[in-house]
Amino acid sequence: MAEDPSKCIKEFWAELPRRDEDFLGSIRDWKNVLIAVDDETIWLKGFTDEQVIASKIYQFPDFLLYELHDGLLFRKDALVPSKKMRSALLWTPIDKALRLTFPASNQNYFGISEKIQIRLKENNEEQPVIALLSRISDISESIAGTAKFKLERINWTIIGDKALFLGTPLLSLPGKTYWTKDKHLLPSGLDFEFKNMSTFLQQKYNKESDGWLLWDENGNYLSLKDTDFRQLSVSSFRLTEKSKEWN
Repeated sequence: MAEDPSKCIKEFWAELPRRDEDFLGSIRDWKNVLIAVDDETIWLKGFTDEQVIASKIYQFPDFLLYELHDGLLFRKDALVPSKKMRSALLWTPIDKALRLTFPASNQNYFGISEKIQIRLKENNEEQPVIALLSRISDISESIAGTAKFKLERINWTIIGDKALFLGTPLLSLPGKTYWTKDKHLLPSGLDFEFKNMSTFLQQKYNKESDGWLLWDENGNYLSLKDTDFRQLSVSSFRLTEKSKEWN
């Protein structure tokens, strides 16, 4: 008689000390994973074969992964069980169990001491750029020599001694480029450490979707309204330069 294939399906469990709960934010988007709490331990189960070999979970301190057999939990390649399966646990999908919380934030300008604690990391997926941040003193001559039809496709605003240009195709100017995600402007090559953070941040800081959140590499942001931008032209740029000289 053929063996029941359902008995060959591996079931993985894991445990983590409750003090290390914050590390689980990096896998919050693994919605198939279930989580439960028992005294000082966080239990997880429901991992796929691909997830149990993902490098990110092995970066968690004191993370222990088990394979479940007949009610017993075995460490990888172990011939004897480490412990019995815990019973009477209340399981919840990880994305619902872990609530996103935000500390006090800076909604005015990069560098102010009060900051939102969000981290950006390298993103291997190439994204088209949509914005450029340039120092005004570095681009005056280039703006003056740019064809009018190219300028008309771009909107811009002033941030301190810099100009932020928004639109495509971008002008060929020195500066830092950005790509867009849910009306966030993120530095090229970077993304949020927790990918599902994007929507939550927009809901909290851009509820009306009437602006942009411009991020720097350190996870600080600047809130900009759509009304802060105007169409770029040589005359508007020169007038801005003059007004800054008078100030």
